Amino acid sequence: MNTSNKQIESNNLKVISDQLNYECLLNKKFNLYAQYCTDTKLKDLCNQAASTHKQNFNDLKSYLESHQ
Repeated sequence: MNTSNKQIESNNLKVISDQLNYECLLNKKFNLYAQYCTDTKLKDLCNQAASTHKQNFNDLKSYLESHQ
């Protein structure tokens, strides 16, 4: 029974780790896209998306740190 619980925890950690990587990558991409945008509305949208993904990353990181 303990083995299955550890496996579930391990799987959850893998999913969270993958999601942290995705959020980090998306933040970097949207920041880069914002730098290339000349249209202010599109630039603002990219900056907003980058901010959202940064917040998602920080929330996931905080969640992991609270469960150590």
